[in-house]
Amino acid sequence: MFSRIRSWFRRSPRLEIVRGDITTLEVDAIVNAAKSSLLGGGGVDGAIHEAAGPQLLEECMRLRAAIYPHGLCVGEAAVTGGGKLPAMYVIHTVGPHYRKEPDPALLRACYTNSLAAADRLKARSVAFPLISSGVYAWPVGDAIHQAITAIQGARTSVRDIKLVTFDAHTYTLAKAILAGRPGL
Repeated sequence: MFSRIRSWFRRSPRLEIVRGDITTLEVDAIVNAAKSSLLGGGGVDGAIHEAAGPQLLEECMRLRAAIYPHGLCVGEAAVTGGGKLPAMYVIHTVGPHYRKEPDPALLRACYTNSLAAADRLKARSVAFPLISSGVYAWPVGDAIHQAITAIQGARTSVRDIKLVTFDAHTYTLAKAILAGRPGL
C-alpha cells in the first residue's frame, strides 16, 4: 500500500501552457504574482484583485494583520478565497526582482511553495502566471525554464497545472521550451 502512495506522489502533474487571462480559468486555485504587501498592485496582481472583488483585499488585509505584519517574503505562499473568481482559492506568492535577487532558487520556490499550499487545500488543478517576468524583470526565457523545472520536479498531488501566458511571443517560447526546443 505504501509503495502505491509513494508512486502517486512521484508522478509529475500534467503541465499545459495556455495563453489567456488567468482570472477566467476554471481551476481549483490560481496563483497570484503578488507584491509583498498583499494589497494589490499592477500586472497580474492588479488584474486578480480587480476580478476577485473587494473580498480578496479584505482577506489579504486580515492575513497581513494576523500572520504577515511585515508582508509576505519572496518565495513564500499564502492562501485566500477566490472572491468572485471562478477559482475557489488564490495562492499569493512574491517573486524575486531580478536586479535585486537574481537567485533562480527563489523563483523556483514560488512554484514549489505554491504547490505545497495547493496540496494543503487538496486542490487538483492550479493555474500559474509566469512569475517575476513582468516588472520584476526576470528574463522571460529563463523564467519559463525555472517555472517548468520547478513544476515538473515538485512532489505534489496536484494533477493539472496550467502555466498561463499573456502574449503570443511568451506563449510560443513557453511551448518550445516545454517541448525541449528552446531556440525556436
